[in-house]
Amino acid sequence: MKRNKIIEFFKDLALFLYALFALFPLVWLVIISFKHDRDMFTTTFIFNPTLENYKIIFSDGSFIGYFIDNLIVSSGAIALSVIVGVPAAYALARFNFKGRETIAFTFLSFRFAPEIFVVLPIFLIYQQIGLYDTYFGLIWVFQVLSLPLMIWILRGYFEDISVEMEHAARMDGYTWWQVFLKMIMPLIKPGLVASALLSLIFVWNNFTFSLLLAGQDVMTTTVAMVGYLSSDTVHYGQMAAAVLISALPIIILALAIQKHLVRGLSMGAVKG
Repeated sequence: MKRNKIIEFFKDLALFLYALFALFPLVWLVIISFKHDRDMFTTTFIFNPTLENYKIIFSDGSFIGYFIDNLIVSSGAIALSVIVGVPAAYALARFNFKGRETIAFTFLSFRFAPEIFVVLPIFLIYQQIGLYDTYFGLIWVFQVLSLPLMIWILRGYFEDISVEMEHAARMDGYTWWQVFLKMIMPLIKPGLVASALLSLIFVWNNFTFSLLLAGQDVMTTTVAMVGYLSSDTVHYGQMAAAVLISALPIIILALAIQKHLVRGLSMGAVKG
């Protein structure tokens, strides 16, 4: 009994140390956000905290505008991916047609393609058709990042649902839409939540597309943070405050849907 308690103690200690190690970058970011630029390299944990960095960020309201831009394009991209990805994943899971695996792998290859290789052609096309520096232009290209991940995760969930359940419901008089919305969608809810949140993280933090396909009218927070780099210095405190504010929606959303997220990721991990 005593030996088991000692083992459990060291397990808890190891988990605590690992959690401290994993969370330390976030803690350090919080500390930096309350430092003056003059204290950045002269102090570590003992200093006079200040809210000056946050006041500068909110002083002219421009960062709030960038935050709203990021929220609009990210939410739009995820909504478009859900509308397109759910039916696509269902079709790839349920229907056996020629070239099904090729199409599925093609979707996945969009996620593997380096952004820097495709951004120049997209930039030229956007300038010609008037999508450069627009909300719709960024939403359209961002869904290329989120759609493949969503299709592949949801496809596994659809394949795990017995097709006999759908047939039985149809025999009872339900229409296909009723079966899909009332029976299938609740069953894939954890996977939908997990894939949507992971896709949102990729889209929210994207830098390459936001930098090269947008300008003055539309600018995300990831690009706006570059403004804290000047020719003679780096405003680390302001940048840290901007990073924390930008990360808040993802953190709050992850905590709010933690139950579905954990279930979705754990169930998806054991699917073949």
